[in-house]
Amino acid sequence: MDMQIDILTLFPESVDAMLNVSILGRAQERGYIAIRTHQIRAYTTNKQMQVDDYPYGGGRGAVMQADPLFRCWEHVVNTYGPGRTIFMSPCGRTFTQSVARELKAQYDHLILVCGHYEGIDQRFIDACVDEELSMGDFVLTGGEIPAMAVADAVCRMVPGVLPDAECFEEESHWDGLLEYPQYSRPAVWHDRAVPEILLSGDHAKVAAWRKKESYKRTMIRRPDLFAHFDETKLTTKAERKILVESFERAIQAAEDILENGCQKAMNDYN
Repeated sequence: MDMQIDILTLFPESVDAMLNVSILGRAQERGYIAIRTHQIRAYTTNKQMQVDDYPYGGGRGAVMQADPLFRCWEHVVNTYGPGRTIFMSPCGRTFTQSVARELKAQYDHLILVCGHYEGIDQRFIDACVDEELSMGDFVLTGGEIPAMAVADAVCRMVPGVLPDAECFEEESHWDGLLEYPQYSRPAVWHDRAVPEILLSGDHAKVAAWRKKESYKRTMIRRPDLFAHFDETKLTTKAERKILVESFERAIQAAEDILENGCQKAMNDYN
């Protein structure tokens, strides 16, 4: 087993429905990964199975209590061993592809804690949580969607889950760039044709086109990402030429954006 993920949640059915099917479902059946959900309510000590209460200091809403969370977390640790405990929180560091790679490389067991209501008791965080992760600068009703995103992003990089590493190494954000445009049959759809070079059968030219489109797309759509691109990785004259051509194309796109409007130019230049 290359990766175990335990998810502490009030809604295990919704998590199971997503993570136990398709690619991740088959990977679990084949023993590459294990994803388990745990109902926090099962670890309460009251008949009502209550897991939340009013916040000290006043205020709206309710806070998830520390004890049910701790009992659930303790069961996971005692049953499956210790793991990297992560609380899904808008106050955490932003989850990115590089963070997913870090988690996959450094840990073989993740414990993901899903909050609800107004949050969870800080004492549980202080006692049991190793770090907090956020999906971005927005707030969701609970931690289940972020937890599923983390589980999916990490598990798909485990050997055997996807056919080979190329399936994710050529995707957006793997090397700090956005992925090139993809096309499938038919060759012409609604008068829109697939770029001829993709039909040429010349693998070297196709690879160069894809790299150029990746550079161009990143420069136009995510200049913040491209600002961190390490040009020293380009070791050949041909690679540097592709980058220069992409930069020239991106400048043209920027000029068109100013002249014709943003969305039209984005459509024209993918």
